[in-house]
Amino acid sequence: MSKKLFVGSLSWGVNDDTLRDAFGVHGEISEAVVISDRDTGRSRGFGFVTFDEDDSADKAVAALNGTELDGRAIRVDVAQAKERSHGGGGNRNASGW
Repeated sequence: MSKKLFVGSLSWGVNDDTLRDAFGVHGEISEAVVISDRDTGRSRGFGFVTFDEDDSADKAVAALNGTELDGRAIRVDVAQAKERSHGGGGNRNASGW
């Protein structure tokens, strides 16, 4: 099973390849992505790394949380699923329809 990690406090110079290189020494990675602002294309200062194996992800958290990457101390945690809002506002009846 795969496990996704949140990586925060990234410097502006970190890109997907930098993230993959830094985390890849801890196991097989299926995805490494730095999140960019959709309007400017500039990094938003955080990203996600998905490991193929849970134990590799856990080792990466233990080894890399608080360490320096490209001149900044990074924060590494297991990513939490974001609850999606239904948006739109307005009143809905009790059944949600």
